[in-house]
Amino acid sequence: EPRWSLAEPPPGLFPAGAQDLLRLLAVLAIAAAVAAACSVLNRRPAPFCDSDDPYDSCEPCPENGRCVDGELRCVEGFKKRGRVCVEDGLLTHTANKISELLQHRICDEHAHALCGQGGKILFQQHDISSMADELLSKDAARLSDDGIKVVKERVLQSAHGFLETTSTYDKVQAFKCPELAAELHRPLSCQARQWVSSNIVFVMTFCVLSAGLLKILWSIYQRRALSKRAEQIYEQVCEILEDNAVSAKAGNSECEPWVVTSWLRDHLLSTRERRNTLLWKKVEELLLEDSRIDQYPKVIKGEAKVVLEWQASGSLSGKIKKLQGAAGKTRSGSVGAIKLAEEICGSSISSSRDKELCSSTSKEATNPFM
Repeated sequence: EPRWSLAEPPPGLFPAGAQDLLRLLAVLAIAAAVAAACSVLNRRPAPFCDSDDPYDSCEPCPENGRCVDGELRCVEGFKKRGRVCVEDGLLTHTANKISELLQHRICDEHAHALCGQGGKILFQQHDISSMADELLSKDAARLSDDGIKVVKERVLQSAHGFLETTSTYDKVQAFKCPELAAELHRPLSCQARQWVSSNIVFVMTFCVLSAGLLKILWSIYQRRALSKRAEQIYEQVCEILEDNAVSAKAGNSECEPWVVTSWLRDHLLSTRERRNTLLWKKVEELLLEDSRIDQYPKVIKGEAKVVLEWQASGSLSGKIKKLQGAAGKTRSGSVGAIKLAEEICGSSISSSRDKELCSSTSKEATNPFM
């Protein structure tokens, strides 16, 4: 039997092939994984150092926490999450809400005092604490007693940071809402009233100028409306006079060529327009400026009347009626004008017949032989 020396490794110690090498690597990997797992499972976290102890072989106590006997306890307003203390969102939200309500109440009281409504300006410490307790009692359903204490402490701190510090007449510390914030809390009616009182000269000047401007604009509007209506009536008068003159020259000798001015006025104007004397005066001015129309006095049935008569030759009724056909109102006025001309001719005929009857009667009375 062959013998090996101690300086040489025995045969078969190292893997002879690739398969033996893979088996060796697999065994080593499994052994390393088992060792690592055992190390993790058996490792324990270092305890927390007490809050008053120096850092030796322990972990420092995290912020917002109290460590006693290696255990972490978070202060009020914070809750434990793993190995740290995080802020409690419910307490923060509640504290912010109560702080805002408290500031609004104090500033509203100050604003009422500025508006002369009997509000309060100065608040002492116990007043603010009482208001905070009242607001917390309405919104503390999900908070513990310790949580309410933390919220109240934060609310008071926020109030002291927001409010202005002053003193009363007896040297007692008091707090009040800042002037700018109090002015912003005034109602709109109060702000408007105080602005008007402080700018009364400007407001009065503005009102007077506005009233004068409105009056001028209204008078301009009325003047234009009056002129427009007077022009419409003037056109209707011209058509009536022209139609009446044409009818008188067309062989109807009993139709008078003139028309009484008052008849035209009462026919063309409505009851409301008759009360406006300026309207008919404007129409008369237009008639006086028209060279085609004569205006002269005449005695009718024993009364002095002013009559109008068309003196222009030719007829413009076709043109006028064509223009009137484009406007509804003027069209209705045209029909009324024709009817009025017919009525005038009819009245002229009846008056002529009355005159003939009177003359024949007088002749019979003077001649007894007939």
